[in-house]
Amino acid sequence: MINVLFASGSPGYDDYEAPLRAAFEAAGLAVNLSPEMDPAEVEYVIYGPSKGQLDFTPFKRLKAVLSLWAGVETMVTNETLQVPLCRMVDHGLTEGMVEWVMGHALRFHLGMDTHLQGQDGIWRAGSAPPLARERKVCVLGLGALGSACAQALAALNFEVHGWVRLEKSLEGVTCHHGESGLAPALRAADIVVLLLPATPATTHVINAERLALLAPGACLLNPGRGPLVDDDALLAALAGGLGHAVLDVFDVEPLPADHPFWAHPKVVVTPHIASETRAVTAAQVVAENVRRGEAGEPFLHQVDRDAGY
Repeated sequence: MINVLFASGSPGYDDYEAPLRAAFEAAGLAVNLSPEMDPAEVEYVIYGPSKGQLDFTPFKRLKAVLSLWAGVETMVTNETLQVPLCRMVDHGLTEGMVEWVMGHALRFHLGMDTHLQGQDGIWRAGSAPPLARERKVCVLGLGALGSACAQALAALNFEVHGWVRLEKSLEGVTCHHGESGLAPALRAADIVVLLLPATPATTHVINAERLALLAPGACLLNPGRGPLVDDDALLAALAGGLGHAVLDVFDVEPLPADHPFWAHPKVVVTPHIASETRAVTAAQVVAENVRRGEAGEPFLHQVDRDAGY
């Protein structure tokens, strides 16, 4: 019997118990799953950082910590965690992120707000929007989520550029990497999608200098992490030539009611709903990692603690 502790505040045990038990059974695993367990007996921890920082020192038999979140920036600094840490890469989460990015990219590309807000009986003759192949889109971050979004945008014929820390190739996407590749990726972009992890190196990666590289009237989509954007620089850019921003994540959440983003005519705020982990599909990922741990196979999506993701 494999002892697995469920340690997450939200989503909670009630949401995950049935999907996890079904996934463990399908994987052929005999698991003792519980939200309460003697730390000395625990072999795997299913962890949601909403539970708060855990002291893993008493977990003497621990083999791995399996995060329910894609972001692990609050976990990599936990010095008591000395076993493999795996982030959540779940195809349900990926599908949801692609849908959010595609929806808002197309909304901007097609100029849909003009017509949604202009149902006043006035026939405003004008030209049709450009074709997708006439728009440059830049996706910062080409991990599982970024790659899926970049390729979905490329499938609609957008000119897609991607940027990543280390060299990478991706079908249908012009890939840039390293510090020297960031400006070319962003230069003259009409739509920018932020899907980088939050690390010291990515804090305020979108600042005044980078915003100035974008095409006039460009749109910024941030479903990634709040610290990626310098809010003051973004507000200044929106007062100038930047056309629009759709923001799903923020430095402080919930976003305070008096924050200028709420009332800004060029900003759409969504409350951290771009995508979320789905219990059924996430449970399958967790079960596969427990199976791998028991079989002595490499874990899926293991975090590089030095890189921070």
